[in-house]
Amino acid sequence: MRTVILGAGISGHTAATLLKKSLGKKHEVVVISPNSNWNWIPSNIWVGVGAMATEEVTFGLKPIYDKMNIKFIQAKALNIFPEGNLQSPLPYVEYESTAPESKGVIDRLTYDYCINATGPKLNFAATPGLGPEEGNTVSVCTYQHAEEANRKLQTSIQRMKEGEKLNLVFGTGHGMCTCQGAAFEYLFNVDHELRKAGVRENAKILWISNEYELGDFGMGGMHLDRGGYVTSSKIFAESLFTERGIQWKTRAHVSKIEKDKIYFTTLDGENGFVRYDFSMLIPPFSGVGLKAFGKEGEEITTKLFAANGMIKVDADYEVKPFEKWDAKDWPSHYQSPFYANLFGIGIAFAPPHPISKVMKTKDGLQISPTPPRTGMPAAIMGKIVAQNIAHQIKTGTKVLKHRASMAEMGAACIASAGNGLLSGSAVSMTVYPIVPDFKQYPKWGRSLTHTTGEIGLAGHWIKMILHYMFIYKAKCKPGWWLIPE
Repeated sequence: MRTVILGAGISGHTAATLLKKSLGKKHEVVVISPNSNWNWIPSNIWVGVGAMATEEVTFGLKPIYDKMNIKFIQAKALNIFPEGNLQSPLPYVEYESTAPESKGVIDRLTYDYCINATGPKLNFAATPGLGPEEGNTVSVCTYQHAEEANRKLQTSIQRMKEGEKLNLVFGTGHGMCTCQGAAFEYLFNVDHELRKAGVRENAKILWISNEYELGDFGMGGMHLDRGGYVTSSKIFAESLFTERGIQWKTRAHVSKIEKDKIYFTTLDGENGFVRYDFSMLIPPFSGVGLKAFGKEGEEITTKLFAANGMIKVDADYEVKPFEKWDAKDWPSHYQSPFYANLFGIGIAFAPPHPISKVMKTKDGLQISPTPPRTGMPAAIMGKIVAQNIAHQIKTGTKVLKHRASMAEMGAACIASAGNGLLSGSAVSMTVYPIVPDFKQYPKWGRSLTHTTGEIGLAGHWIKMILHYMFIYKAKCKPGWWLIPE
């Protein structure tokens, strides 16, 4: 049998390698991805400040897949035909090659199982002037973006060494962004580098974010038991910003970016702008634009995909008020409700609702984070979908033996606050569950025992160890499968 995996990010690569290890040579695993390199995205923030080179966060996919006997097609997935067509009853995907030797060639591949792990489209176009390609800000979302960010950062540092005073702005570039954590890490790494360079006093740093409060991170914030008293991630984050002399503006939607001005609107109706010399703002995410077609060629994209272009799975997508949101709304198997052999994992799956409460201006503009689904959760999703497909193929059943709801799943996150063997720092956080469950944990929504937060040098060492450990795992070196997701 053949399983086709669209995308080779954290979730797709995890699914492909574990599935192949489980199924062996008898069954075929094919990965279709437009990129020839794998990128450990969490370390892009270090590329973005010059603390790591691109070669330390990337490697070529094809040699790894050749070693694993996984077929690799460098191409962009375009269309899914989950029922085949009138000429062929077999489901298939249509793709366009991005490989240099065959760029632009369109082909198709049939499948028995398909996993959509395409990740997000970086929707810089949602905000005029946002982004490194056609806009005025830098990004660390890809290693190429991070390289450019570092070049511009070094130019800014040189200007400050010459006595100029600069304004630096970090945060979210739209009212519906996720991944505040990446911007948070980059901000604190830049702050760290400015101090090392002796120019911190020449930099005014601002955090601008769609979070209702600092420390929300798209998870509705969290509460921590600190030596017998309970404190919030809001207070935890505010203390970090205050200690480092960083200003913040939350509840903000960035509406337009010019070469020296960032315009914004806030929840309470304030309209204004801030001046900047260097800025890294995370873009909003959307689906990559996959389309779906029925057997007779009719388009069924809106049936399979949510309005944001992400694939619907076994979640409760009923529209309901915040007070009615439930942990059980979240998917457990990441299986399409329409086609049992189609799955969606990582950022590619459509969440049933945000985790943070949706907030809007009086004019209806949403300014609140969308749910994070990267890193550890994405890898776990890849693992359980691989396990379920392998179980079905081996047993000849349709049983979904494994589950991994984000409402039943914990996550660990190490947010870098500066790179350095003896001077580095990181915020070490655990959260359980990721999606609050107020029925099981009525007061806080989460377990105070398993939700923690600390900052210090030890966290940096752990972050560095994890970098090398997950690169090792992704390269499928001896014993790679023993390293947990």
